[in-house]
Amino acid sequence: MNFMTRNLFHGVFTALVTPFTAGRLDEGAFASLVERQIRGGVHGLVPVGTTGETSTLSHEEHKRVVSLCVELAAGRVPVIAGAGSNATAEAVDLARHAKAAGADAALVVTPYYNRPSQEGLYRHYAAIDEAVDLPVFVYNVPSRTSVDIANETLARLAKLPNIIGVKDATGDMPRASLQRRQCGEDWIMLSGDDPSALGFMAHGGHGCISVTANVAPAACAAFFNACLAGDWTGALALQDKLVRLHKALFIDSSPGPTKFALARLGLCAEETRLPIVACASAHHGEIIAAMDEAGVTQ
Repeated sequence: MNFMTRNLFHGVFTALVTPFTAGRLDEGAFASLVERQIRGGVHGLVPVGTTGETSTLSHEEHKRVVSLCVELAAGRVPVIAGAGSNATAEAVDLARHAKAAGADAALVVTPYYNRPSQEGLYRHYAAIDEAVDLPVFVYNVPSRTSVDIANETLARLAKLPNIIGVKDATGDMPRASLQRRQCGEDWIMLSGDDPSALGFMAHGGHGCISVTANVAPAACAAFFNACLAGDWTGALALQDKLVRLHKALFIDSSPGPTKFALARLGLCAEETRLPIVACASAHHGEIIAAMDEAGVTQ
């Protein structure tokens, strides 16, 4: 992997929500969200991840959102397309579509529910690597998948040509330092946990796939710019400004709180798809207070 490719995937990448209206994709709202993110200075976009409610999208909808995101980004920022499945053949199909649509990389979650062994995990990603000539990020989120990919397995995968990095949502800081040493200097480490991203960056991380950036793109971009510049005093000040919002956006099942915040800003409807429901009204006050503390405006 060359230097330019490595730098393409540094900073904050927004884990975009998928807006709905009357049960259907709201493409107009999605376009507005993408434009707001790019104007806010985020470094990249991630459609149809967990925050994008990918598990409740049809394959047709999933692929449409990826294509639309690439079209709207128009090369201004890189797009890492969600392409995960607990069936390897399905993950390959989604990664192939991401490639055809013009995405810059794919984000592939560890297979959920069937709980493969470390060897099974390795072969899952190796099959995607062989099938599709597209950079791939491994998404490790044991709290959702019930499987944890070991650093030793990631080190094996790092030797493959298309497996270039990880989205690590474990919140385990020592793991990041150990992984950096095991996987080598070309390995790209993106946090998947907004509240602990400051520590992750200090441990050698390169950026984050962020939920909070949906609501506060400019502040999140400024935070990661400070981290990448080694301005830890500035980054800490921004962390203090954002940390309440980081926590508030998970006060109820995600992305319910994020969609409430975006609806309050007039950017999309609160509508989610079952089994996710809209954020409970009991939590609205805390989300509003956190938005105010973070200085979130339209």
